Amino acid sequence: MYDRAMGGLNAFVLAGGKSSRMGTDKAFVELNGQTLLQRTLELVRPIGQKVWILGSRQKFGPYRTVIEDEFLNHGPLGGIHAALRATDEELNLILAVDMPFVESGFLEYLAKCAKETAAVVTAPRAEGRWQPLCAVYRREFAVLAEQALQADKNKIDPLFSVVAVRAIEDTELRGKGFSPEMFRNLNTPEEVEAMRRT
Repeated sequence: MYDRAMGGLNAFVLAGGKSSRMGTDKAFVELNGQTLLQRTLELVRPIGQKVWILGSRQKFGPYRTVIEDEFLNHGPLGGIHAALRATDEELNLILAVDMPFVESGFLEYLAKCAKETAAVVTAPRAEGRWQPLCAVYRREFAVLAEQALQADKNKIDPLFSVVAVRAIEDTELRGKGFSPEMFRNLNTPEEVEAMRRT
C-alpha cells in the first residue's frame, strides 16, 4: 500500500449515468455504512495526484471538484473525454462509481502497469471482456473519443482496436492474486440487498 499519491497520474470517479435499473442514483446507494461515491473516492485517493468526480456539478459539487461532460447524454465515453480534456497529467485513472469490489491493491498495480508502458490505454480484460471503466488512459485518447462522440458513436471498446492497449488478462490478474469477479457492478436494488446480506 502506498502512503502517498503516486505522481504523474490523476484519478476520476465516473459518477454520471441515469441509474435507470437502480431506480435511484447509484452514487448515493449505501453499502457497509458508506455510499458508493464515498467508497470510490477513498479507493482512488491514494492513487491520484488529484481526484475529480465526473458528473453533474449541481449533484456532486459538495463532495469534490466536478468535471461535466462537453458531449451531454453520450454515456461513459463522454465522461472519459471530459476527464482527458480537463487533466494536467499524462496518465488518468477512470473508475466507475458502481464497481465497489475493485481492490485498492489492483488500482496500484494498474497504475504501475500504465507507467511502465507507452500504450494509450491500460485496461483489464476479465473473462474476455474489456473493463474500460476501470482503466488508465493517456491524454491523447481524448482526440479519438471526440471523433467518436461527434459521429454519435458512444461505445468505448471499439476504440481499443485502433490504439495500443496494455491488456491485463485473467492469467495475469490471478497470478497477482486478483479475482476477475471484482469488476462486477451493482445495477439493481436486488443486487445491493444481496451484497448487504453477505
